[in-house]
Amino acid sequence: MAKDIKSIVNELATYADIVIGGNRPWDIAVHDDRFYNRILAHGSLGLGESYMDGWWQCSQLDECINRVLRADIAGKIKPTLPLLWHALKARLFNLQTKARAKQVGEEHYDLGNDLYECMLGKRMVYTCGYWKEAANLDDAQEAKLDLVCRKLNLKPGQKVLDIGCGWGSFCKFAAEKYGAQVVGITISQEQAALGNEICKGLPVEIRLQDYRDVNEQFDHIVSLGMFEHVGYKNYRTYMQAVSRCLKDHGLFLLHTIGTNISTNTCEPWLGKYIFPNGMLPSIQQIGQSAEGLFIMEDWHNFSAYYEPTLMAWHANVERNWPSLKERYSDRFKRMWDYYLLGCAAAFRSRTCQLWQVVLSKKGVQGIYHSVR
Repeated sequence: MAKDIKSIVNELATYADIVIGGNRPWDIAVHDDRFYNRILAHGSLGLGESYMDGWWQCSQLDECINRVLRADIAGKIKPTLPLLWHALKARLFNLQTKARAKQVGEEHYDLGNDLYECMLGKRMVYTCGYWKEAANLDDAQEAKLDLVCRKLNLKPGQKVLDIGCGWGSFCKFAAEKYGAQVVGITISQEQAALGNEICKGLPVEIRLQDYRDVNEQFDHIVSLGMFEHVGYKNYRTYMQAVSRCLKDHGLFLLHTIGTNISTNTCEPWLGKYIFPNGMLPSIQQIGQSAEGLFIMEDWHNFSAYYEPTLMAWHANVERNWPSLKERYSDRFKRMWDYYLLGCAAAFRSRTCQLWQVVLSKKGVQGIYHSVR
């Protein structure tokens, strides 16, 4: 039976031009034969978990996963009961209620500011950089923050809400460079504490608050990399909250990772280990949630820039690992490698997209000039 299982997994690998036991950078070296059964039983979840457990290795993990995704290996594996239950939970329950929303803050964003300070660059921006004219991560992130401000046509003194503000990177930039007054909200205690320290002395307020609880008016609203945590059962509620808080002639910029096909669940491994209750929206889901509330002024896809962003984050973690390893285990390092390199592969394979969408409530008078 073990030989049959090996044969099946080896055959699946050939679809992706991967050789188990081969010598190319994207080929797999198996260290524990339990790997084969785990792949067939648990699909992408088993692939990630067995990597975390050290059951297999690959010298160029990002390219290996890129090939797996392009060949749609997961679609060639019959779903098992654990995988079916994962999908059914998302249909039956709202996994992103106010109470559940705090889970990703506690389990991901509160991991430790030391890790993120080492990984993200000087402004601690945890979203895709804009590499159009940038040569390094810090320049790409500054260019992205400036791009957002220019898309909003941000003016001094205007009041902006940043939904999912992280450590205050946009808040600080918009206040310093454009003279804006900014309120940032986050569900992470660690982010709020450090963000308020980083933005000290600026017209910035960072709150520990759920987007559903905001009831103020703003000239503009931005959300950079937070919509992935909202969940399809709450997309409409989210858009209604934004509409309630946005002045009639203001603009809303939504920056989100997206998927090519509408789904109602997260990728199993990412959902279990990295972003609890996360979910990527599709074009259709965003459109339906905004219908009747907003007019779409601009839709910008620069997903190709997420791969260099993720690879730069991974390089930063590698370089700083000697100072981090006393606090974080070797298994955590393998998990984090799989996360960053696997996500880089998802963008390289075009499985995932990165969108910036500009929306207005009443429609921009004349014409909205797209900024690139």
